[in-house]
Amino acid sequence: MADISTCPSLTRTSVQEAAHRIKGKVHRTPVLSSSYVDSIASSPQTTAALKGTPWEGQKPSRPRIHILFKCENLQKIGAFKPRGAFNAMLRYLEEQKAQGNDSTRQEIPVRFISHSSGGSLAAKELGCPAHVVMPSISMPAKIAATKGYGATVHFSGPTPPERLAVVDRLMSEPGYRNVFIPPYDHPDTLLGQGTLGLELQEQAVELLPDNRRLHGIIAPCGGGGMLSGVALSCQGTGIKVFGAEPSFEGADDCRRGLLAGHRVKQVRSLTIADGLRTPVGEIPWKIISNPDNVQGVFSVTEDQIRSALEIVLQRMKIVIEPSSAVPLAVVLYNEDFRRLIETQCDDNTFNLGLVISGGNVDVRKLAELVG
Repeated sequence: MADISTCPSLTRTSVQEAAHRIKGKVHRTPVLSSSYVDSIASSPQTTAALKGTPWEGQKPSRPRIHILFKCENLQKIGAFKPRGAFNAMLRYLEEQKAQGNDSTRQEIPVRFISHSSGGSLAAKELGCPAHVVMPSISMPAKIAATKGYGATVHFSGPTPPERLAVVDRLMSEPGYRNVFIPPYDHPDTLLGQGTLGLELQEQAVELLPDNRRLHGIIAPCGGGGMLSGVALSCQGTGIKVFGAEPSFEGADDCRRGLLAGHRVKQVRSLTIADGLRTPVGEIPWKIISNPDNVQGVFSVTEDQIRSALEIVLQRMKIVIEPSSAVPLAVVLYNEDFRRLIETQCDDNTFNLGLVISGGNVDVRKLAELVG
């Protein structure tokens, strides 16, 4: 990676610079909407639906919400991750060239090592070998896609320490200039991932009626790179940013950390939202924990994720992975979030951008996931 001391500042301007750097390398993904989903989001939950929840016995909220779905499931490799990988790799190569180290002409070639499948595509297009460390329990579709872009896949256990152990082994292998590309905990990565927030803001201007604006964006939170990048992309715009996590087995570490006032460093969860099993990284945490950047992080249950996933599959006719259903589940079922939006609606509808982070799911398992 580029030396962290040389990285751009964590600002909206730096996200804009990253967008310029990766232009032409990634898709400008479409934005969709659904009047059916809007109608559910804008209807109060039933008393029965709230039974057994923290909001049992309370009056259901009545927010008015119009959702703009940012479809990163239609991004290259089927997820948002190439944005950060391209920005990080290009920044590294730019820095090396500025120092007189043209990587394409050196006897010892560069080899990029990553946890992220996005690194496989970026490395291939930049002409460098890619080695990607993935948990052995990863979705077969993700593994196949990563290999399909020419990466060598190395399997590890499901926890971050187990993945890092494999990365450390690869970094020590001779014959290459081994360069680790952090999947989220580095300025270059999160700034690249934040470019989807800029796109969404531009597309909202095109799609919303006159005199209407985007009021907020909600995005899933795993390692926090994408959420923090989106938050930076919204600086100075008045757009509020929210995070969404699964609660199963403590996977909502960011939400719990915000309540406790410190970052939760370890998570061990087998939530179906497998892309969100990672604890928030140190650098993303500094951004997310600032309430000026992120106005709240909210969690949902496995059943609520399944329900949201089924709604998207049935009514919007697009394939998404469980992690991508988490923000919609928050919008539909988390009364804390819904009440917050209700208080900000006034007499108008709250226009909410919602990040569909990816669609890498084995279609043969979809019935099992929503069953």
